[in-house]
Amino acid sequence: MDRVPLSEADGHMAELIERVENGEEIVILRDGKPAVKLVPVAENAQSEGIPTGKPPIRFGFAKGQIRIADDFDAPLPDDLLKSFYGLAPDEEWPDQWKGTPG
Repeated sequence: MDRVPLSEADGHMAELIERVENGEEIVILRDGKPAVKLVPVAENAQSEGIPTGKPPIRFGFAKGQIRIADDFDAPLPDDLLKSFYGLAPDEEWPDQWKGTPG
């Protein structure tokens, strides 16, 4: 991956684009820090308006594969809830927590 200062890239954009089209990735620096990255655009992505490097979001791809129980948001049993707070199942809730959990 080549790094090119913006001042240099400004006068050589056609050359940089040609290099990117041939598979190179080029980072353009502004004040010595990476500002943008030039990468080739995949043919199918360009025609569909999808940015390269990221797969398209496919909503519903797991439909029918996930089941959520009707009681998924039911309160936890007291002994299990206490274990999340580092208490023993038979230990009483500290005063500052009474009424908070569960």
